[in-house]
Amino acid sequence: MRAQENVRLWLAHLAGEFGHRDVEESLATMADDATVRHVPTGSGGAGKNALRPYYRDEFIPSIPQDWTHTLTNRLVTERGIAEEARVRFHHSKQMNWFLPGIPPTGKLIEVDIVVFIDFHDGLMAAERIYWDQAAVLKQIGEK
Repeated sequence: MRAQENVRLWLAHLAGEFGHRDVEESLATMADDATVRHVPTGSGGAGKNALRPYYRDEFIPSIPQDWTHTLTNRLVTERGIAEEARVRFHHSKQMNWFLPGIPPTGKLIEVDIVVFIDFHDGLMAAERIYWDQAAVLKQIGEK
């Protein structure tokens, strides 16, 4: 049953980030020493003390209103989750965690992502997110 508890915690985390856009709700799902890393850009942080301002000032405020996350595959174990999804949104905001230094282009972006989430003592311990940055840059007209 622990695997299903991990899924519930992960979905609560996503609701905090993308549904309610609530920093504390998102952080409540995470261990004190949790890490988040957006691998293509190196964005993220380690520990709630670093993640709180990251979520509050950079990540959550920059999520476009039309962001959609469509699950395509999920593998769940007692220790973690591996998830594949397609994200779709218009680049309507500055998103330094996703497109560092690139002002909003208004372009539609669709990209597949892979997320690995590790759990420890009933909380999220690590989240690593991967996507094809070259495909994203091509969609907005960058080379």
